[in-house]
Parts: sequence; C-alpha cells; structure tokens
Amino acid sequence: MKRLLVIMNPASGSGAADAAERRGAIEQGLREAGADFDFIEVRDPGQLDSTCRAAAERARREDAVLVAVGGDGTITTAAQAAHQAGCVMGAIPQGTFNYFCRVHGIPQDLERAVKALARAEPRQVHVGAVNSRLFLVNASLGMYPQLLDDREDFLERFGRRRWVALAAALATLVRWRHQLRVEVEADGQVRQLRTPMIFVGNNPLQLARLGLDAGLVKDVGHGSLAALVLRPIGTWAMLGLLLRGALGRLGEADQLESFTFQRLTVRMRGVRRTKVAADGEIGVMTQPIRFEVCEQPLTLMLPCAEDRVEVE
Repeated sequence: MKRLLVIMNPASGSGAADAAERRGAIEQGLREAGADFDFIEVRDPGQLDSTCRAAAERARREDAVLVAVGGDGTITTAAQAAHQAGCVMGAIPQGTFNYFCRVHGIPQDLERAVKALARAEPRQVHVGAVNSRLFLVNASLGMYPQLLDDREDFLERFGRRRWVALAAALATLVRWRHQLRVEVEADGQVRQLRTPMIFVGNNPLQLARLGLDAGLVKDVGHGSLAALVLRPIGTWAMLGLLLRGALGRLGEADQLESFTFQRLTVRMRGVRRTKVAADGEIGVMTQPIRFEVCEQPLTLMLPCAEDRVEVE
C-alpha cells in the first residue's frame, strides 16, 4: 500500500469542530486499515491550491498518493495538482453533490470511503480541460459563472442557507441581459451563435439528473464531453428552463441545444478576456476558450468491486 498524503479544506464543513471530528474519523479508519499516512495542514482556504501543488510534488517524489477530502471544488484543485505532477490521487467525498466521486463508485459515507480508499487500486479516468485548466464535473462561460459569483456574494452577506442560494440565482436570471456573440468550432465544424451561456459537462450523473438525452449522456466520460448551448431567451423563459432543470426535464426544452465533442473552441466578439467557471471555481481567461478532453488521463484510486457503490 502506498503512503497517503491527506489534504482537508478548512473551508469545507461547519467549522473547526466539524473538521477535527472528520480528521479523527479518517485517522482512526486509516490506522485500522494499516495504512501509512500523513495529514497536510491547509492553514487558510486561500492556500489550498499552493498546498495541493506542493503536496503533489512530494507525492511524486515519494511515490505516494495525494488524497483530497472535501467537495467537488476541493477535489478538482487536488486533481489539477496531481495531474500536473503526474502522481496518483485519491478522494474522500465530503461535499453536497459529490458528482465526481459518485460516478466512480466511491462511497459517500465517511467511514466506508476511508475503508474503500485503503483497499483501492489506481486506474486511469477521463477528465476535461478548459484552456489547460482541469475540470472533473463541468465548465462554463456566460451567465453561469456570473450566477456562481452572485451566489457566493449572497451567501457571504446573508448566510449559507439553501433559500439564499436560490434567491441569488433568481436575481441573476432577472438581471442578466447579455447575449454572447460567438464563433463555435466543434470537432472541425464552425458556426456563428448568439447565446447567454455555454455549459460543458464531463459528468454523466449530473447530466442525467438534468434530464438530458440518454444517448448523449452515455458518451460522456468515455472520450467525449457534452455541450449545452442556450438560444437567446427572455427572463420568464429562463425561469422556466431553471424549473425544468430542477425537475430533471431539461432535455425537453426547445431553447436548449446539446451535442457531444472532443474539442470545442469558442471565440467571442468584442472581448479579449472573460469569466470562466470550472467545477464552481471562477477565473478570468483570455480567448479563444478551448474545452477539450485531456490527452493524459488522471490516475485515481478506485474502489475494488466489494467496496464500490453503484450510482443510484
């Protein structure tokens, strides 16, 4: 069994007491499994990226496994570092949706996830990239990054409650008027489009939950990504689309175009740089914006058949 270098995001969970309890449970589970491990402290959430990169380099030198404990955002940060360093990665899900871990059969229960990690085996898994930035679940430009930005602002001002996040989403939809004028090149085919948002999915579970076509979903994760492009629509139609997504019926919407691809290049008129969201983290990128399947897969510790939890 390889040595495990375990990173926990201090911003995840309900606070210091919650983090201490989770760490204690993980330590106990790994000791009982006879694992050799070391916890790497993240002193501040703003240092998560640099800490992951340093830990990934150490994992490569020591032939160890970089293990991320947290939600999809934390796991993506660790995955980016592991992918760049060329080391093996493990994950213990502690987020809300945990789409990445769930689609790979990693248990959601903390005790079971630790047990599964101790007996897991390294396998190569498909990942996406936007302008060389790794993403595991989704990436987007246009309205969706702004929605995430507004949601974080609302949560900081009014508290981290579900109704606050919903209010933020509604506020973004009501205010958003901007239509992107883009040239889209997908696997060699070029088109001119106007759209409020381009959303790229890399997780078949999330796409299935939205109600997209089963034929499209089955190709994602097996050498393809999925693009969702909204046609220009008004506020009320946008609200209806949001409701369809919540009910798992987005694939029925006439205002939505979806297709699979291996490489998608987006060139925007009138702007040089734009906001791009990747697994909930927002950055500013210089165009053209290129979404693509990574040539080099991510090496991930996957549960053995006995520990694997099938997607419900």
